[in-house]
Amino acid sequence: MSRGFSTHRAMPQSKTTFLLTGHPGCGKTTLIRRLVEGLGVSAGGFYTEEIRRGGRREGFALVTRDGQTATMASVYSPSRRRVSKYGVDVESIDEVGVPAIERATERAALVVIDEIGKMELLSNRFRQAVLSALESGKPVLASIMLAPHPWADAIKARPEAEAILLTEANRSQVQDDLLARLRERLHSASV
Repeated sequence: MSRGFSTHRAMPQSKTTFLLTGHPGCGKTTLIRRLVEGLGVSAGGFYTEEIRRGGRREGFALVTRDGQTATMASVYSPSRRRVSKYGVDVESIDEVGVPAIERATERAALVVIDEIGKMELLSNRFRQAVLSALESGKPVLASIMLAPHPWADAIKARPEAEAILLTEANRSQVQDDLLARLRERLHSASV
């Protein structure tokens, strides 16, 4: 497949980090949630969720696996750090998202990072937490931006990482294959 992405059938055995990528709305977050639920192991980290009002997206929230929530970006934010029309609250990423990754890396069987995107990458602490999680040897399940970005592209190219292009057509097969691969990784990590 082009741009260094694997198909669901070509995941090498040595990989510990699985990076779902694809166009917005292809189901990355939904698939990550299903996989975590299907694995039934201790998982830490965070998800991102849209903040909607009246059918209109107004921002994004960070929601940790242990129940913390923070607004990461909003159309109403006065922040000078912007991604498109959203002001990004880097403090929320640093105070909620980063500690969630750090706790997961230290204590959980599976580290969940949804997502490694333009907003999150504005935080240097976030970048360091991602690197620490990848270097920990623990299984990491993450979503990552599809668009070219030097730092995200370097993460996709790491030897322990497998970038998987998710589409509507392959979503079911990717789910089945990743569930099996993650079970294998989690089993070998616990032995």
